[in-house]
Amino acid sequence: MLRIKNLEAGYGKLRVLKRISLHVNPGEIVTLIGANGAGKTTLLSTITGLVRATAGEIVLKGQNIETLKAEKIVFRGCSLVPEGRQVFATMSVRENLVLGSYVQHRQGKEQLREGIEYIYDLFPVLRERKAQLAGTLSGGEQQMLAMGRALMAKPALIMLDEPSTGLAPLVVKNIFRIIERLREEGNTVLLIEQNAKAALKVADRGYVLETGKIILEGQADELLANRDVQRAYLGRDVKEN
Repeated sequence: MLRIKNLEAGYGKLRVLKRISLHVNPGEIVTLIGANGAGKTTLLSTITGLVRATAGEIVLKGQNIETLKAEKIVFRGCSLVPEGRQVFATMSVRENLVLGSYVQHRQGKEQLREGIEYIYDLFPVLRERKAQLAGTLSGGEQQMLAMGRALMAKPALIMLDEPSTGLAPLVVKNIFRIIERLREEGNTVLLIEQNAKAALKVADRGYVLETGKIILEGQADELLANRDVQRAYLGRDVKEN
């Protein structure tokens, strides 16, 4: 689904990503964990064309996309749920979802209706709030709306940037349950998370990013059991397990 080889990117003279190589297979949840400033968001921004790669290649569904503009990458089947939600605050829940479906507009009103119904089934609270302004939703509801908006494009690959940030534990648990459901329904997910324990529990595989470099990769359960990962990212409660 996604293959990245020797990718480099940054901002001006600042080199953030340093020869990143990773892959995501169809139907997988792959997580990328790392501390603040490791380059996780820059990686997603580079995949989606918001930051231009300076070297390396990004292949999505067998086609190179590293030189494409962001809107073309969305049309190729890659959607991003950005950090901080970034919903359209002065628009209703339903209007936000409709905007997310612009890639699918040419398929007609029936497909749009079916898409919205799918999101309402995935996130029932959004049906209840469909006429409410997005800016008045709770943080958890905004995260659900941001995910729903991205899914309206029916992406082959959905990328989530820190979906648990600022949310209560029960809401986080529900968000990760939805991420698992996406995989069960055949979706492919690249998950960026600081909550490494939660991310590795739902992921198939993972990568550890440190100062712009991949320093470790493996099956999710292997990374959960890795002592270095435990000390750096999982906390003392896991260390003794």
